[in-house]
Amino acid sequence: MTDTDTALQPKKKGLTRRQKRTLSRGAQYAVFAAAVIAFAVTADWGRLRNQFAQADIAEQMFPDVITLALKNTVLYTLSGFVVGLVLGMVIALMRLSSVGPYRWLAGVYIEIFRGLPALLIFIFVGVAVPLAFPGTEIPGGTYGKVALALGLVSAAYMAETIRAGIQAVPKGQMEAARSLGFSPAKAMVSIIVPQAFRIILPPLTNELVLLFKDSSLVLFLGVTLEERELSKFGRDLASTTANSTPILVAGLCYLLVTIPLSLVVRRMETKAQEAIR
Repeated sequence: MTDTDTALQPKKKGLTRRQKRTLSRGAQYAVFAAAVIAFAVTADWGRLRNQFAQADIAEQMFPDVITLALKNTVLYTLSGFVVGLVLGMVIALMRLSSVGPYRWLAGVYIEIFRGLPALLIFIFVGVAVPLAFPGTEIPGGTYGKVALALGLVSAAYMAETIRAGIQAVPKGQMEAARSLGFSPAKAMVSIIVPQAFRIILPPLTNELVLLFKDSSLVLFLGVTLEERELSKFGRDLASTTANSTPILVAGLCYLLVTIPLSLVVRRMETKAQEAIR
């Protein structure tokens, strides 16, 4: 075979990148579909229905699961979020301060409360604080304790989020404010912080979703029947009825709040990316 004949032969082509991606995606879909089919075929749906989907037991939970349990969960979450936001803002400003001890204290707080499990914080607030300060009552009773515990947990995360947002604001904004006669503190409050919050609004909303789930730890503080949140409410009824349907209903109530909030977060993130482009 001559060199000319070799040159005239068609070259073998492999798969393109797009074809490889298509094959890989198809394989993933196939594995997922096989797993779903295997679960649907092998699961004992009758036993699952008897244990998790008893309509008569679910009916017994209403309206208290909404008017009591869900309401308390929302109140615990919002109060903890407010405390965490205020405390996180203070810690973030300390973290950015030019005063060394402020930065050191803020850093120690963030590292400690980000490293400790939320359960230990609840136990600390419910047990250690009364022992350390005998005769001292946290204002608001259980609601105040939950707000403090959730606030201490979330403040460490919010502080880092707020700090990152403030540092993301162009330095020229501060220089422009100072040139207009603003003091550093007034420029930070009036100019920098509002712009930072527009940047960090999605992650702060995501923190609200996490706090909504962490509110289930309130049971470790010891609550009355009127102070129960969704998890405690569902567990108590599950123990009374010897059935897991209340747990499923409580979980669905969580999803009624967390799914819309998650969609809001995604929407805000999309708008923020579009604004950058």
